[in-house]
Amino acid sequence: MSTTSSRTGPANALGAVETRGIEPVPDDERRGKPSELFWVWFAANISILGLPLGATLVAFRGLNLWQALLVAVIGAFGSFALVGLVSVAGKWGGAPSMTLSRAVFGPWGNWGPTFISWLSRVGWETINTTTAAYALLALLAIAFGVEANAVVTVLCILVFVALTLLVSGLGHATILVIQRWATYLFGALNILVGAFLVARVDWTAVFAAPAAPTTSMIVGIGTIAAGTGIGWANAGADMARYQPHAVRGGRLVAAASTGAGIPLVLLIGLGAVLSAEDPALASAADPVSAIQALLPAWMAVPYLLAAFGGLLLSNHLSVYSAGLTMITLGLRTTRVLAVSLDVVLILAGGIYLMLIAKNFYGPFITFISLLAAPITAWVAVFLVDMVFRRSYDHQALLDTTPSSRYWYRGGVRWSATLSWLAGFATGLLFTTASTSDSDVWFAGPLSETWLGRTGLGWVAAFAVAAILYLAFNARKVTTR
Repeated sequence: MSTTSSRTGPANALGAVETRGIEPVPDDERRGKPSELFWVWFAANISILGLPLGATLVAFRGLNLWQALLVAVIGAFGSFALVGLVSVAGKWGGAPSMTLSRAVFGPWGNWGPTFISWLSRVGWETINTTTAAYALLALLAIAFGVEANAVVTVLCILVFVALTLLVSGLGHATILVIQRWATYLFGALNILVGAFLVARVDWTAVFAAPAAPTTSMIVGIGTIAAGTGIGWANAGADMARYQPHAVRGGRLVAAASTGAGIPLVLLIGLGAVLSAEDPALASAADPVSAIQALLPAWMAVPYLLAAFGGLLLSNHLSVYSAGLTMITLGLRTTRVLAVSLDVVLILAGGIYLMLIAKNFYGPFITFISLLAAPITAWVAVFLVDMVFRRSYDHQALLDTTPSSRYWYRGGVRWSATLSWLAGFATGLLFTTASTSDSDVWFAGPLSETWLGRTGLGWVAAFAVAAILYLAFNARKVTTR
């Protein structure tokens, strides 16, 4: 393995292509503000994917509205606080999350967590692309009477992917501006549609719903956390690497937690309200159409525009992060070309989901359940490592040869890698991955225990990885 970096280009300017890859940002180029990250995370979470999550709390967990809202607050704000903590490491090291992770795991030991991180990003991007294409198909049918077929479906996917590439390819400075101003537009459309839906709800039926047991709320918190912040945690430092050293870490945590938490709670709450009247929303093969069916034709247009725009804003950030992750894996190319390769993959994934699999919700839940364990195990190790660390060696992060300060033993830091693997394996013991009761992809030997049945195996993964890594390093003060 050789040194992995891409050539540093000119300043990170609006409208210009960001040529910096994974190399740490110099201090004189760090002009970011925590408020910028608030809008980044707000924009990434105003997509309609929050609605099925909220519907799940009511339809599958039996929560009433107040319980669902409390669960949404704890799960969304709490899980994105973890994203904020990883962002603090980005401020310390000036590099993307998975590049900083080399200091924790070693360049070879970091390959496994980084590959899982890349799979996570591509999976979420494919879900975004598929859902957005459904929205665009519906919009074409209303506005122009275009009937859906294979050719039109592929064209809709291509439009979404091209718009994603346009912004993600330009990079950090452009994303900051687009995410903020587009949030105003698509956020307003979401508010308009949400207000219309809320006005039509049978509130007597909603408030009459009985409360579920506390255990159901605990499970609900896990569901929301796994479906929101946990999936973004490995991208926390990617946008924060332009933050100056002087910025307080607490402000970064608050920016991520509130920026994502506010839209998520609103959307999850709306999904819970809608599901109280129509439980089918939680298992809809196409959630876009399921919600559209609740709207008159004149309101469907702003709804579909909001759905498409919100998913696009989420994809901008995810594809940007995926490009950096691919370079960290060892792809010897520029950031722009890495982003381009990523969008080709999600184009293929979107075509598969829409024209072959033809099922949205099943693959979505299966995807979350399979990746939650390794990602949370990585988060656990990375956060515990931050307890013993306050800086990163910039040169060593890019040097993946035996001369690197982070080479450890054979390119692997075994205390971190073994802790991650143990957490990963523990999570899988409790995991069931299936698209239906009859289509089980994977079932761990402890999947029928309480932790397994309630989908909280990822919590066990976090605990085991954190405790083991803490035990390995409790007596060490690391300043590498």
